[in-house]
Amino acid sequence: MKSSKKIAYLGLCTTIALVLAYVESLIPPIFSAVPGIKMGLPNVVIIFVLYKFKPRDAIIVSLLRVFIVTLLFGNVMTLSYSLSGAVLSLTGMIILKKLDFLSMVGVSVVGAVLHNAGQIIMAMILLSTAEIGYYLIVLAITGAISGVLIGLIGGILAKRVGIGREET
Repeated sequence: MKSSKKIAYLGLCTTIALVLAYVESLIPPIFSAVPGIKMGLPNVVIIFVLYKFKPRDAIIVSLLRVFIVTLLFGNVMTLSYSLSGAVLSLTGMIILKKLDFLSMVGVSVVGAVLHNAGQIIMAMILLSTAEIGYYLIVLAITGAISGVLIGLIGGILAKRVGIGREET
């Protein structure tokens, strides 16, 4: 794939991830008694890019999304939580994809749980309390459910959209 065409595709993917982040911000919390639980809709784009392009492309799209969403809707605290979750999640997903023993759904589930773990670790550091780590149990369960849905949607997209590695 020519570099200008690839840049256009990745720009489109970044834009879609931003729109999904905005749409997700409009959805009321699923469980209002348990704050912080989100579906992770922008991660459909990240898992798609990870499987259709190269790992560095997924890193670029994910980091751009994190920084732009923070600039538009967040603050320094938002950035620290989002960035820690994204970095840990992407690292795990890239390693697992390279090892090639899990399906896209499995990689997505691990990515979702690692994203939550990254955010909890950041919260433990910023709030100087280990007790918040217990919250990871709830987030891991909801993250696994979300990861399955995101992985299934990402798999459908990857099969239906004929772009990516085979053309690069």
